[in-house]
Amino acid sequence: MPSPRDVLTPDSLSMLHAIEKAGSFAAAARVLGLVPSALTYRVRQIEDALDVLLFDRSSRRALLTAAGHELLREGERLLADMDAIANRVKRVATGWESQFTIAVDGIIDRTTVMELCEAFMALNAPTRLKLRDETLTGTLEALTSGQADLALGIAGTLGGSGTSAGIHSHILGAMQFVFAIAPHHPLAHAPEPLTDALIGQHRVVAVADSVQRGTGVSIGLLPGQDVFTVSTMHSKIQAQVRGLGVGFVPELMAKPLIDQGVLVVREVERLQRVAQLSYAWRIPDGSEGERGGRALQWWLKQLKSTATRSALLVNPRQHQPREASLRRCRVQP
Repeated sequence: MPSPRDVLTPDSLSMLHAIEKAGSFAAAARVLGLVPSALTYRVRQIEDALDVLLFDRSSRRALLTAAGHELLREGERLLADMDAIANRVKRVATGWESQFTIAVDGIIDRTTVMELCEAFMALNAPTRLKLRDETLTGTLEALTSGQADLALGIAGTLGGSGTSAGIHSHILGAMQFVFAIAPHHPLAHAPEPLTDALIGQHRVVAVADSVQRGTGVSIGLLPGQDVFTVSTMHSKIQAQVRGLGVGFVPELMAKPLIDQGVLVVREVERLQRVAQLSYAWRIPDGSEGERGGRALQWWLKQLKSTATRSALLVNPRQHQPREASLRRCRVQP
């Protein structure tokens, strides 16, 4: 009789996934190019080796049993581990990561990020870039959960340049926030400084935390205050331009709208908000030393530039000539 190691192959796990997706042995057999009896025989071999039933055959559909669900769940993890091993082998051989994922917080300038991506792709490296849009604690979670290799715009300093469980970080810079509202909003004509008691009577616009686990964080909310939640800082600013709510926004990000008069800055009673931001990166297990792959090394080299770090925090540059924009982000060879 075959052992579990004999039958639990990537091919057999893919076959079980195909049956689950198709909903029946006959339909899966057509997809896989097998006769139904051959497919049934292979499933029976797996069940006999594991001494469990994987599918409930009491109905016309092929329904997974609890054991079947568990096998497919663990099987996905095993297949992912095998892919990770293959990627690691390739990385060791070439020095380049097969894929490099960057988590970018919503307050980071996308123009600068794209300029850096353009420069990286000009290297013709065998690394595929992937960007993840994140917000608040979701930016750090993408890194710590292994879904990203580099995170830009983490709130706080993570201990400056310290290291924790393979996570390294460095200060990106400070971002000033201002309380900005539409000129037709009632608070635009209220006496300054605006008190929390007065602000709390009006709806606030909040950006949703993209964290996947836990409840995330909310910034600037007052007890009992009505909230309009949006997914990005850009949407938050647009909502406040329309008078749909109030709140703090990055000063440099909102500056063009403030200069145009479609947003007005109001003094508030509470302390002025300044966010200290960091960038952080992950050194995968098994990497040589503390340097990581060549893609990570390239991005960290760019982030050593004061001009690049500053450009990442200066959002609105759409009105500048492209040449002037590129000068702000000095790509290092």
